[in-house]
Amino acid sequence: MRAGMQVPQWLLLLLLTLPGTGSDPVLCFTQYEESSGRCKGLLGGDISVEDCCLNAAYAFQEHGGGLCQPCRSPRWSSWSSWAPCSVTCSMGSQLRHRRCVGRGGQCSEKVAPGTLEWQLQACEDQPCCPEKGGWSEWAPWGPCSVTCSKGTQTRQRVCDHPAPKCGGHCPGEAQQSQACDTQKVCPTHGAWAAWGPWGSCSGSCLGGAQEPKETRSRTCSAPVPSRQPAGKPCSGATYEHRGCTGLPPCPVAGGWGPWVSLGPCSVTCGLGQILERRTCDRPVPRHGGRFCAGDATRTHVCNTAVPCPVNGEWEAWGKWSVCSRLRMKSISCNEIPGQQSRSRNCGGRKFNGQPCTGKLQDIRYCYDIHNCVLPGSWSQWSTWGLCTPPCGPNPTHIRQRLCTPLLPKFSPTVSMVEGQGEKNVTFWGTPRPQCEELQGQKLVVEEKRPCLHVPACIDPEEEKP
Repeated sequence: MRAGMQVPQWLLLLLLTLPGTGSDPVLCFTQYEESSGRCKGLLGGDISVEDCCLNAAYAFQEHGGGLCQPCRSPRWSSWSSWAPCSVTCSMGSQLRHRRCVGRGGQCSEKVAPGTLEWQLQACEDQPCCPEKGGWSEWAPWGPCSVTCSKGTQTRQRVCDHPAPKCGGHCPGEAQQSQACDTQKVCPTHGAWAAWGPWGSCSGSCLGGAQEPKETRSRTCSAPVPSRQPAGKPCSGATYEHRGCTGLPPCPVAGGWGPWVSLGPCSVTCGLGQILERRTCDRPVPRHGGRFCAGDATRTHVCNTAVPCPVNGEWEAWGKWSVCSRLRMKSISCNEIPGQQSRSRNCGGRKFNGQPCTGKLQDIRYCYDIHNCVLPGSWSQWSTWGLCTPPCGPNPTHIRQRLCTPLLPKFSPTVSMVEGQGEKNVTFWGTPRPQCEELQGQKLVVEEKRPCLHVPACIDPEEEKP
């Protein structure tokens, strides 16, 4: 059973500097796939990063390979899947990672683009390891495999003395075979003699209404099937056909006409493409001739030199203000509802992009229980947390029991303004719970154990061939 993720996580950051920030030309793509971190829709090569990133939805990659880098502001990628457990039985460990990707800024907690972040957790694919079993005695030999001439017979034994455990097995084979003789004559089945020579071709030109063919035959005479006992006749065709070779061609192959542009640049900002088309009509293929080889359309990169709009995105909500009430000095620890607010910023909007939709400020009603002494009770054990440090020596993980406060039985709703209905009221602040001592502790009891069979942290980009 794998450990949970309810305990605070320790994270190790490995800083890797992203390439592609200089003046060297790069490959420019029209899409960045968030789920895989891959570039999609190649727009063109030998393009500067500045031109490519006129559209913040685009992405780029160096000609030598490496990371696909989005043009948008930096943010964390999704966590990768957990790697397989480091051992197949008993307790082991497994890793996962995410990366800060983007251009022109930092991810949360002032992390630079290119930073790789790891998490490690304990795992157990199978609680016990395989144990070998032992074979029973051999069973009697079975009947002969044929009813005439010579064949084979088999016998078996069972892996149950003792039976293996936890997916183990018995070394050796569960079955043996030996020759047996029925003392009876078998029938002779027919077999084909060698194919005869190919006959003359049925036509003189390749590519007409009917394809010229040549034919050959064979006989069931090597040997002829026996009559007593009756043998089986040959199976398969007596005649075989194939197309003729070495004949002069009949068809006229097609040829491409000139390239013709189909319109202006495909976009009004950033980089786009111009589409061209040609027709296979110089000459048109005739009499079964081959169609023109190659593409009927092609594209060229076009540059509008105009930045594309970047829509604004809400940043995280700020902290709630202190719970208070007008014209009252303090409402702490009392059943007196107050108000508090929080706000957030709309960041990243550029080049006439859309502003953020939604509220800039959030207001709620509250009871102030900050630093209030309240009776408490001990929680159950939490699930085991992540292993820390994930890429350092001797990682460990912990679980906890916490002294949790019993909240006052204040009214959960309040009517502050007549005619506006009941409003929900939230407890705010960090109270001071009082619990009986447990294992000599008043607030937190903690257990720690080591994480076993820990794999090495290796950047997946470095493992690529």
